[in-house]
Amino acid sequence: MSDDESDAGSQGEEKDIGSYEGERNELGMRHGHGRAILSGGDCYEGEYRDGMRNGKGVYTFKGGAKYVGEYVDNEKCGQGTFIYPDGGAYEGQWNKDQRNGRGRYRYPNGDIYDGEWLNNYKHGKGTYTYRDCTAHQGVWVNGRKEGMGEVTLPGCKFTAMFNRDYPNGLGTYTFDGIELAQGGEYVAPPPPTSTGDEDAEDEEAEMKDSARVWRPDIIAPLDVIEQTRLK
Repeated sequence: MSDDESDAGSQGEEKDIGSYEGERNELGMRHGHGRAILSGGDCYEGEYRDGMRNGKGVYTFKGGAKYVGEYVDNEKCGQGTFIYPDGGAYEGQWNKDQRNGRGRYRYPNGDIYDGEWLNNYKHGKGTYTYRDCTAHQGVWVNGRKEGMGEVTLPGCKFTAMFNRDYPNGLGTYTFDGIELAQGGEYVAPPPPTSTGDEDAEDEEAEMKDSARVWRPDIIAPLDVIEQTRLK
């Protein structure tokens, strides 16, 4: 399951209460520590308050997903770990049943994102490390790379502004053990001709972003490149 999809199963208020073993309050509501098995096969064991999951607990889904962490009024809230059926896992902060705050997501293919989240999307500062050990450190907006970012590659680093997940405009390559750097610019093909079809135009714009080409223009010490761009 990708990080932009909803969590497996539903963790809303239990309409089908199934079976329950545990503590209750004077009104007969689940209160304290208990274990509930829903008729659909999900299982929760942990703390309750006034009939709802509140505090620390473990929710195991019939489909193989599992959440270990904190709840507030039946919603994941606070610190917790969610293990997805596809092998991905998120460990970090939650609010209102969504990844919000600081957290680390390990993808099934071995990639790792460690940084800030908003409503289940990468949003804010973070580092995305690919399984081949290359990495992108920068800013995300609604799941996409935006603004200044630094990409670490074997033997070199690349710094540039990013837009819609792709480098955009001026950038600089610096190389391990070499004082000289390479400056240049990522340029895109001409904008698509308007057809009146918004979906088609969005798709063409996405293809244009992904087709940006690096055009080097200067090889010099990094400070010289930076001074040249200030003129």
